Amino acid sequence: MKFRSGRVCALIGAAGLASLAGWGARAQEIYAGRYAQQTGQEIYQSICQGCHMPNAQGAVGAGAYPALAADAHLQSALFPVTRVLYGSKAMPGFGDALSDAQIANVVNYIRTHFGNHYTDRVTPAAVKAARP
Repeated sequence: MKFRSGRVCALIGAAGLASLAGWGARAQEIYAGRYAQQTGQEIYQSICQGCHMPNAQGAVGAGAYPALAADAHLQSALFPVTRVLYGSKAMPGFGDALSDAQIANVVNYIRTHFGNHYTDRVTPAAVKAARP
């Protein structure tokens, strides 16, 4: 069944259309592989903390989400870079959704916060080199 735009407006109302328009723009941004967030903290808060929790302590429930806080695995900068790029087990990869700079920013943020004190910085060039 096809609807004309006037009929759709009548069915869901102006507020519904505004909501759909907002979601459509956000969905296009996500599915086009772009996140607007640029800083490591912004990216962590918008993507990572949903599973790893705001304090990076991880969680257990419907699944097991590892803690990133005081994580010795983060000592090697390449470890979190490849996890963010390609994912692991239930964690999806974000290589298609984040730029090299965004991945470097979030990895650097995780490696210098939550009780992690790894000061060797990841560069966008290092992320690019980890891509195929």
